[in-house]
Amino acid sequence: MQRPVHSPHPQIHHPVPQRPVQVPVMQSPPPPPQSSDPYDANPYGPGAASNAYPGAAGQQHYGAQPQFFPQAGNAFFTDPMTAQMGFNVARAALGGSTDLAEKNINRYLTSIKPFFAVTNMYVLRKLYILLNPWRHMPWSRQSTARASAQRPGEAETIYLPPREDLNSPDMYIPVMSFVTYILLSALLYGLSGTFHPELLGYTASSAMGAVVFELVVLKLGCYLLSIGNSQLLDLVAYSGYKFVGITVSILATAIIGRGKLAWLVFAYVYSANAFFLLRSLKYVLLPDSSEGGADAYGAGAGRPAPRQQRKRRTWFLFGYSYLVQFFFMLALTSGVGKKA
Repeated sequence: MQRPVHSPHPQIHHPVPQRPVQVPVMQSPPPPPQSSDPYDANPYGPGAASNAYPGAAGQQHYGAQPQFFPQAGNAFFTDPMTAQMGFNVARAALGGSTDLAEKNINRYLTSIKPFFAVTNMYVLRKLYILLNPWRHMPWSRQSTARASAQRPGEAETIYLPPREDLNSPDMYIPVMSFVTYILLSALLYGLSGTFHPELLGYTASSAMGAVVFELVVLKLGCYLLSIGNSQLLDLVAYSGYKFVGITVSILATAIIGRGKLAWLVFAYVYSANAFFLLRSLKYVLLPDSSEGGADAYGAGAGRPAPRQQRKRRTWFLFGYSYLVQFFFMLALTSGVGKKA
């Protein structure tokens, strides 16, 4: 009996489907419903989270407390009337703080503005007095009467502005001389080849520190000597007048060189500034009760300061006008423009 011969490569038969197979057509999900509330952050509705995470709803029913506070916060922002009320409260608070800041700024500007009420003639005559105060008379400030704004029906005494009174302190000359001192120092440092930008800040901070220290000394002396109503802006103006003499001394030293003549110029401007402060501040620290405006500085009309207290004020005025001014004028003029 013969065996069947098998082919080394049998024929492969692919299965033939008996019925057609229908492939389902994939469709995109329907778009979420549009909410009319612009603050609604969940476009899929309140039940979307529960449908997406079925276990989340069950956890609330199983030993968990429902969250009321997030819902209250969302209700605050989603309620148009409540949100508008919050915006109105914030706007009112911001407007109140802005009005308060503007009121304070206007008050400060109003108090400083009279110190810059100067004219060209006043500036020239004031500079002449600062450099040659020996024969100037008188030194008392002029005042006038006007209706009081705080007490209607009553009159108050005020001092005239600088453009109407030559003895009135101003801020224009101290500020301009302060800036001139800084720029002149920078120029001399540049001519000597030792200038660097840090010198501007160092010079300005040194000059400002001298003024601040003098103000502290003056206010402390006024407090210890029971000198009332010492105006801060007046003291700032008087303290800044020394930069006129400092600028003149530095300029003279740069022109004629360092020597005896330069020291003579420094001694002259220092003496002129000290004498000017001595005579000007006399009506602040040593008020005369015989004059009508004396009570503005603490002694009061008909109530002169005791003799011992007046003597202390005299020594304090002398020490500030001569000793303190000599120290700071010498410190601010020495070393300006020197080569390293």
